[in-house]
Amino acid sequence: MNDQIRVRQVRLIGADGQQQGIVDTREAIRRAREEHLDLVLVGENAQPPVAKMLDYGRYRYELQQQAKEARKRSRQQEMKSIKFRVKIENHDYETKVNHIRRFLKGGHKVRVVIMFRGRERTHPELGQDILNRVAKDVSELAVVDSPPSISGMDMNMTLRPAVNG
Repeated sequence: MNDQIRVRQVRLIGADGQQQGIVDTREAIRRAREEHLDLVLVGENAQPPVAKMLDYGRYRYELQQQAKEARKRSRQQEMKSIKFRVKIENHDYETKVNHIRRFLKGGHKVRVVIMFRGRERTHPELGQDILNRVAKDVSELAVVDSPPSISGMDMNMTLRPAVNG
């Protein structure tokens, strides 16, 4: 608003957040300068427009901090991947399921992949059994996002964290 007075009157809000009433624009600028603050137009569509006395540098800094915090909260879900083989021993299976649990608790989606080699490909039901067992073992933490499907030499299933409401 500096020196380019387009609006005759504004509804002035003081630095403390209290309304000062409707004053001439020149008077509002004078009051802001007395308090070593800036006059910022916060509601230009109102009748009369709303102007607030504040430290503009600090105001911009606070807006940046709010935006940064919002970005932190809305972190993108990352897709983690765990690979199993058809011939997997029980201890290895338990270890991998524990990794899946940890990823789900961290809020990540998990792609479970069964890798087939050679003639194992002729027995997709073995991979299906493992994926069903994984889904059952993590059912308290996860929901099956996409059911088991075969693509090339792999069988995939996607799990997403369950919403505990």
